[in-house]
Amino acid sequence: MSTIDKIKDIMAIDPLVQGKQEELFVGHPFSLDYNKANILVCDDDKERVKGISQGTFLLAFYDNEETVEEAILLRALAPAKLPTDSAMISSMIEYYKDNLPTSGKTSKLDDFTRYEFSFSGLECRVLGTFYRNGKKVEFGADLENFYSAHHYSVYKVNKAVLQFIVNQRDSSDIIPGNDNEFSIGHVRYSSSLRFQSKDINNDAEVFIHPADLLGKRTALFGMTRTGKSNTVKKVIEATVQISSKSKQKLAEINEGKLEEHLQSFDPQGAPKFPVGQIIFDVNGEYANANLQDGNAISDRYENDVTRYSVLHKVGFIVMKVNFYKQIQSGFELVKSFLYDENGDYVKSLLAIDLTEPDSSDKSAHIRWERKIAAYLCCLHAAKFPLPPDMETIRFSGNDELNKLVWSEGTLNPNNGISFDNAINWFTTIWDNYNTHKHFTDYRTKKGREWADEDLKALLVFLTRKRTPGGAANVSGYQKLRGIVEQHTSTGTKAFEEEIIEKLRAGKIVIIDLSQGNPKIQELYSEILCQKIFNHSMNRFVSNFPNNFIQFYFEEAHNLFPKKDDKDLSQIYNRIAKEGAKLNLGMIYATQEVSSISANILKNTQNWFIAHLNNDDEIKELRKYYDFDDFADALIRFSAKNDKGFVRMKTYSNPFVVPVQINKFSIETSKKDN
Repeated sequence: MSTIDKIKDIMAIDPLVQGKQEELFVGHPFSLDYNKANILVCDDDKERVKGISQGTFLLAFYDNEETVEEAILLRALAPAKLPTDSAMISSMIEYYKDNLPTSGKTSKLDDFTRYEFSFSGLECRVLGTFYRNGKKVEFGADLENFYSAHHYSVYKVNKAVLQFIVNQRDSSDIIPGNDNEFSIGHVRYSSSLRFQSKDINNDAEVFIHPADLLGKRTALFGMTRTGKSNTVKKVIEATVQISSKSKQKLAEINEGKLEEHLQSFDPQGAPKFPVGQIIFDVNGEYANANLQDGNAISDRYENDVTRYSVLHKVGFIVMKVNFYKQIQSGFELVKSFLYDENGDYVKSLLAIDLTEPDSSDKSAHIRWERKIAAYLCCLHAAKFPLPPDMETIRFSGNDELNKLVWSEGTLNPNNGISFDNAINWFTTIWDNYNTHKHFTDYRTKKGREWADEDLKALLVFLTRKRTPGGAANVSGYQKLRGIVEQHTSTGTKAFEEEIIEKLRAGKIVIIDLSQGNPKIQELYSEILCQKIFNHSMNRFVSNFPNNFIQFYFEEAHNLFPKKDDKDLSQIYNRIAKEGAKLNLGMIYATQEVSSISANILKNTQNWFIAHLNNDDEIKELRKYYDFDDFADALIRFSAKNDKGFVRMKTYSNPFVVPVQINKFSIETSKKDN
């Protein structure tokens, strides 16, 4: 059966009719309010309905009036105390003391006592109400009214009704009932599967709509080997599927104005433009197949995937910059690399502006040429290999200064000089800057310095002298040697530009960060995110539409700002807060919920929660949606045996659903390409 047929069948279910089946009767409530319901249940009924796991969805129907067409949706939480519990416990203890069997065929209890002992209480969360509105059944996430508890009957639901419940949509952006829905898994209530493994009717399929994920923030939390990466791959799969249905292509993004594309989705819920996806692969499991799961995104979508690496690897494009030719990109890497340095002279360097001024402003352009030359000399001094076609460098000097450097005046930077000679030129200028007549006269005549603050910062860095003519007492250009490995002497186009082009075309880009310096990993992640964000913002303010671009971050705790970090200007915070208007989505995975910035968590709309192993992480989760109902189970169940078993809350789903995520496989890829 096709997806569209499955969805139509699910939407055709009437839970007010089909949800009330006598063979699935559970019990009667003995208390009910707006938030909780306590139900009296019998052991025989529990066995007949094949168990009531923690988290089971139940429906409570009002029996007293046929005109009341509604059902209260409940979730089983925990045992509830009965008024008779104390008496029954006392009786049980007496029987135990007499060493008498108390249950089963060998029970020596009288029928009345055995009957009394078979009842227990079940505490349930009230999730909302299904009610009839005309011919349509709608869901409200609260109770508009409730009646006396003893008038209700509670039922477990069959597969058909369960699928209707878990595939609720609580968003005007999502139009249910079309083939853009994607099967993510099936309902799973518990780690133990004694009942569920035998009953095929329990495999209620759970669908998500990619519109829940596109342009949204999505979190995947769980310990290592609990299925986070598999879930991410399923999300990527869903995104590829929905992207393939986009009707407009890259050229139309570039030609069209924003007012022509006020809606990001067409009426059927497919994105108007192809969706780009960029994966920051810290462990290398998306770019490469591995022994544990054998399935790599690059294998499944080989025609649409481009892989980048920080090191030379077969089949990968190396993310290196020609620092001499791609000056702005190279300087961004320098700034990120030196960001944590505390020296004043380093901070001054990071503040300089290398943007080329208008060529009509001759004076400003001359000063800019000197800055660029001094910066490139810093690179050469730090042993950045020169491009083959760049043996000399040109910038504006004058005869008086040239003679200061070379008394015979035979060399002139205007005509081009070697980099070694250029370094000598700038060093001599800085050594004589406070004493030579040319500079003192310049201050008097022009009313300003010959060297502006940017050039001074560069000269300190190049000469390693804080003051003109002083001793070389700082590291200066030597600090750049840690980033030399990111330089290539070939290439004229920055890798960031290539990546943005591929993302705008709806391709998948994998950044393999599994090898190399952790500082470099962090560096490339931040630079790429900033470049894509800036590109999207520029399009937005220029009134051009942005296609959706999805960011995927593995081991996010190594990249994202920490919980107590108050700097909201960091790029990951900006994507979390401002990404929605730019059609930028963020999917991040980590085992450390408590370490993630609260600013990012508060802006997260989709949650996939697997096994967590300590109270600190659970405590953080309790703050969001109704995860408090699952807190004990999340810390208790086995990470080893329950891979892919998550509690899922998506943007359009009104409540958390326990789901066993489907296994991602490249075997079905042939259908996709």
